[in-house]
Amino acid sequence: MAVEEAAVEEAAVEEAAVQEAAVQEAASDPWAHRHGGLSHLDVLEAESIHIFREVAAEFERPVLLFSGGKDSIVMVHLARKAFWPAPLPFPILHIDTGHNFDEVIAFRDRRAAELGARLLVAHVQDDIDAGRAVEETGPRASRNRLQTVTLLRAIEEGRFDAVFGGARRDEEKARAKERVYSFRDEFGQWDPKNQRPELWSLYNGRHRRGEHIRVFPISNWTEYDIWLYIAHQDIDIPEIYYSHRRQVFRRDGMLLAVTRHITLADGEEPFEARVRFRTVGDASCTGAIESGATAVSDVISEIAVARITERGATRADDRITESGMEDRKKEGYF
Repeated sequence: MAVEEAAVEEAAVEEAAVQEAAVQEAASDPWAHRHGGLSHLDVLEAESIHIFREVAAEFERPVLLFSGGKDSIVMVHLARKAFWPAPLPFPILHIDTGHNFDEVIAFRDRRAAELGARLLVAHVQDDIDAGRAVEETGPRASRNRLQTVTLLRAIEEGRFDAVFGGARRDEEKARAKERVYSFRDEFGQWDPKNQRPELWSLYNGRHRRGEHIRVFPISNWTEYDIWLYIAHQDIDIPEIYYSHRRQVFRRDGMLLAVTRHITLADGEEPFEARVRFRTVGDASCTGAIESGATAVSDVISEIAVARITERGATRADDRITESGMEDRKKEGYF
C-alpha cells in the first residue's frame, strides 16, 4: 500500500512539474502551442497570409505600400511567406514626401534589394512641382497631407486595383472603423457609411473600372503583436526604432527630431536626449519618446505597459482636429 501511495505521489509531482514547465513555456514564448492548438500569433499570421493569397487570386494589379516602417516590414515578411518560394507577385510602392528619416530610406532601399522586389517610388515633390499639390509654409509646415495627392496619382498611373496597407485597428479610431477590404470610389475616397460586411472572413472585392480596394492584412494585429512577431521571426528593422542619442526639441508635448526639414519656432530650444521612435512617418510630424530600449525585448516590455497608441502619443498630424485621420481618409489618405 505504501508503495502504491508513493507511486501516486511521485506521478502527481511529475505531472505538476510538466504543467509548470508548460506554463513557463507559454509565458516566455507566445508562439508555444497550447493544448494542441494554435497560439494567438499563429492565428494572426494565418489570417494575414490568407488575405494576401485571396487578393493575389482575385485582383489583377495589386501593389503593397512599403515605407520602411515596422508595420510595412512585417507585411512584406508575411507576403513572402504567403508566396514562398515564388517571388512577390506584385510590386512594392513608397509614397516619398522627401521629408523622411534618412535611416528609414536607406533601410527601404536595402530591404527591397534583398527581396529582389520591384520598388516603385512616387515623390510628393513631383506633384508640388506640377502644381497638383501646394506646399505648406511656416515652422509647422508638413507634407504629410500632400501624400494623398501622390498616392492617388500613383494608383491611377499604375492602374492598381488593390492596394495593401499596414493600418491596424488599434492605432486610431478612424482606422478601427475600417474593414479588411476597404472600398474606394473612382476618386479614391472612403465613405465610412459605405462599408461591406465581412462575415466569416468572406471578403467582397467587386469594383468597377477606376475604383479600387484598400486591403489591410494586419488590421487585427496590435502594436504588441507586431513586436512579438518581430522578435520571434527575427525580423530586421531600422535602428531608429531602438534607443539612440539624437537632437530633439519639444513641441505640443512631443519630442520632435531636429532635421533639415523642420524650422524651429521662437522659444524652441534643441537638446540631446536618448530616444526611440514608436512609429515612423514624415519627419515633420513624427515624434520620439524618451527610452532606453536597445533590444526587441526591451521594446516589448515598454509596450506591454503603454496606455496610449503609437499614433496617439507621437503623431502630430493626428492632433490637428478630433477627426483629423478620418477626414484625410475620406480624401483618399492611407
